[in-house]
Amino acid sequence: MASVSFKNVIKRYSNGFQAVTDLNLDIEDKEFVVLVGPSGCGKSTTLRMLAGLEEISEGELWIGDRVVNDVPPKDRDIAMVFQSYALYPHMTVYDNMAFGLKLRKTPKDEIDRRVRRAAKMLELEEHELERKPKALSGGQRQRVAVGRAIVRKPQVFLMDEPLSNLDAKLRVSARATISKLHRDLETTFVYVTHDQVEAMTMGDRIAVLNRGFLMQCDSPRKLYSEPNNMFVAGFIGSPSMNFYDATLVQEEGNLFADTGNFRIHVPADRTKMYKSYVGKQVVLGIRPEHIHHKDFAPPGVDPAYITGSVDVVELLGAELHLYVTSGTANYVATIDTRANPQVGDSIEMVFDVSQMHLFDKDSEQVIR
Repeated sequence: MASVSFKNVIKRYSNGFQAVTDLNLDIEDKEFVVLVGPSGCGKSTTLRMLAGLEEISEGELWIGDRVVNDVPPKDRDIAMVFQSYALYPHMTVYDNMAFGLKLRKTPKDEIDRRVRRAAKMLELEEHELERKPKALSGGQRQRVAVGRAIVRKPQVFLMDEPLSNLDAKLRVSARATISKLHRDLETTFVYVTHDQVEAMTMGDRIAVLNRGFLMQCDSPRKLYSEPNNMFVAGFIGSPSMNFYDATLVQEEGNLFADTGNFRIHVPADRTKMYKSYVGKQVVLGIRPEHIHHKDFAPPGVDPAYITGSVDVVELLGAELHLYVTSGTANYVATIDTRANPQVGDSIEMVFDVSQMHLFDKDSEQVIR
């Protein structure tokens, strides 16, 4: 098993485009780290550099105790699961899983032992080992691709959006399968996805990238509750965080974030933190789940009451998404399904100000 370290890594293409900029990221031995971000953010390029499929322009990449910048992919002791699964259509499941071991001239009895052990871990039935990939479902093909990686016993597993071809129900079960595999194998996993639900439910830590820059790398809980900047705050969470331009004003010793449409008081314990921003433009952020229907606000909420008009109501079974207009401002609230607002209703909502975030208008960094 091995740790992975990116040290000031840059990926620059011949046309001058820089896909990854000054990446510094340490992944601990046996850790499950998810690289997440929008299309074009550099996450797959980062994974491909780790796999040896892309050259590093500058910086150092370490696997364990050696620099691998110039080490061929086959000598890096990694295994990669691709989005397309890349199974050989003319081979059986057994032969697909065994192929890499045969190339390494592994003894037949050892190949058989590893393949059958991996199949058992992945709940592939005995008769499925004799099938060809075309006879398998998408979920089964995905498990075969993972099994092919498992049998090699690599130091590091790399996974590039392996669940993107599965339907919603299969993705849920596949997430659980991969998470359990990580616990059972006790191996380093580096996983790429654009799906924040996958990232939040699977990763020990999540590295959020945007336009080639690492925005933040933290535990799922910390990314959600303590985002470093507006990008992370808006990317993590669904529906995404509500943002408003505001001015921080002081009246009789109290601070308020004034959006021009509504005013929210700043909790007393943050007054000192924000004092240097009095009179300045800031950005107020609050998550939909921290906005409540007045009649169903949980106890202990530090409330700011905001009146608005209901534009859209979305019932999602366990929760209700409410799209509300207040003056010229719009916001989304995730509220208790016991509330029964209708489109066009005037409604009073409760903003939990203890959960709000303020960001610097220019740098977009959180104010702490």
